[in-house]
Amino acid sequence: MALVTKNLGFLVCLLILALDVTAGILGIEAEIAENKVKHVRVLIFECRESSHQAFKLGLAAVVLLSLAHVIAILLGGCVCVWSKADMNNATANKQLAVASLIFSWITLALAFSMLIIATLTNARPRKSCGLSHHRLFSIGGIVCFIHALFTVAYYVSATASAREHKLPRSAGPT
Repeated sequence: MALVTKNLGFLVCLLILALDVTAGILGIEAEIAENKVKHVRVLIFECRESSHQAFKLGLAAVVLLSLAHVIAILLGGCVCVWSKADMNNATANKQLAVASLIFSWITLALAFSMLIIATLTNARPRKSCGLSHHRLFSIGGIVCFIHALFTVAYYVSATASAREHKLPRSAGPT
């Protein structure tokens, strides 16, 4: 039974990596599709037609990024630290889990907002003019790769921390 649990954890890590990497690749592909449409740029203002292909790829990237984060958080469990003293007394796995959780939320917020902004600029089926939003898809895609590292680190350290609490404690020296 323990072998099945170890293999399941490995598969969960692979699933999280696959979702985040696919989201990153889709973000970069959306950037490529967005650059194929006609556009005129004057200083920081740009007039261009929207790209339906970039919209679809960006939307798929946002969904996959969100799904990877939800899977890691739900299957990793809840790792809570209520105070600085609690953090100082926590095991190394729990401290790593908390740090990874914080960084995974930060990278999620960055990637999600960049991908959403770039996707929404391509949601309108007509020509639009405004501030230039260059490279938001590709930067959001790259942040998806970073998000993969933090979410896998969170999942591994959170499950290791949960296993530490389930192990029987030794009585120590008497």
